[in-house]
This record gives sequence, structure tokens and C-alpha cells, in this order.
Amino acid sequence: MSDDAKPKKKKGGGMKMILLIVIAMVVGGAGAAGGLYAAGFFSHKEEGPKEDPNKPVLVLAGESAEEVAKAHGFSGGGEKEGGHGGGGGGGSSHVPSGIHIPAKGIDLPTPANPAAYQATYFQLQTPFTSNMSDTDAFAQISIAISTYYDIRVVEAIKTHEMAIRSQVLMMLAEQPVETLSTPEGKRALQGKIKTIINDILKQKTGYGGVDNVYFTNFVIQ
Repeated sequence: MSDDAKPKKKKGGGMKMILLIVIAMVVGGAGAAGGLYAAGFFSHKEEGPKEDPNKPVLVLAGESAEEVAKAHGFSGGGEKEGGHGGGGGGGSSHVPSGIHIPAKGIDLPTPANPAAYQATYFQLQTPFTSNMSDTDAFAQISIAISTYYDIRVVEAIKTHEMAIRSQVLMMLAEQPVETLSTPEGKRALQGKIKTIINDILKQKTGYGGVDNVYFTNFVIQ
């Protein structure tokens, strides 16, 4: 048999194979990219709500309220009202962008398991003295507060003590002596003072945090 009788190889077969491989790679790459896009790989990741760095945090049992505050950006106590920067909160009252605090402020709740957290106590040094309603008698009380949150709550009370004292004295002057002479009346007064302090802290700093109010001295004359 002559060489002319041998079957001729088809030209272009190798090129077609290369072309098919390239197409398969392109299609496969597009599919992989589509899968990554569907999974959100290329999409902008949505951020959750931002946490205000000025918000006091709970202090675990055995921890230091000061150290916990410092770990969350607290740099020291603020000045009292009437001094420079008196309108600010305890330490810092600047609210970062992207964080919304309601106009009435935010109540910081008492933890469900108080035994797991460290209570901090603070005594207001100057007593509250006021005449009673419809009588010549007057009341003199000394109070302390407790909080399960870091030291920023106490520093805020120090900073805004003037506003707190004014509101407490006005409320005290409206109380009848007969009411404050009973245990129930004293407990009710504790609740009113707690509400006043937390309301002022929420107004001034955005957050409450006082868990309880205690009488360290209570005199009616």
C-alpha cells in the first residue's frame, strides 16, 4: 500500500481540544465566582448596632469597678457642675456617630443574678435638710447609693450632684411628716430618690445605673 492510501490526520483537532478546555475553565470560574457572590463573599458585610463606649457596663463579682471602666475607655472623673466642662457626663459625654440614645436616656437594668456581680457603694457626703409640708418640722437625711455597673455611674453622680440635690430637696419639701414617720413612707421615699437620681443621670449622660438608695441617717424634728 502506498503512502497516499494512509488516512490523513484532521487538522485543527488539537486547537479544538484546547478551546474546549479554556471554555470549561471560564465557565467553571464564573460558576465559582457566582457561588461566592451568592454566599456574600463579595457583598458589603452589614455591621451590627454600635455599642456606645460611654455606656457603663456590669462589673463581675471580684472585679474592680474602676479597672472595668478603664478597660472600656474611661479616663478619669469629670468635674462637678459649675466648673469647666460641668455639662458633661462622668468622664466623657461625647456620643460617637452612628449611635442613637433616646432623648429620655436609657435605664440600665438590675442583673437577673445580682450575686454574680460586684456592687459598688457611694455615700453622698452632705446631708439633705428640708422643711416638711404644712408643718414647722424639718427632715435631715443622709443617703448612699449602690450600682452593679462600673465607676462611671458614681462619677456621673459626683459630676451632677448639684442637680440631684436640687431635685431631691424640692421633692422632700413636699412630703408630709406623717408619711415619713412610717417604714412604708421611708421605703417610698427611697424609691422616689432613686428615680430622681436615675432620671438626672439619663438626662445628663444618657444612662441610669443606680440600683438602690440607702438611708445612712434619718432625722425628723
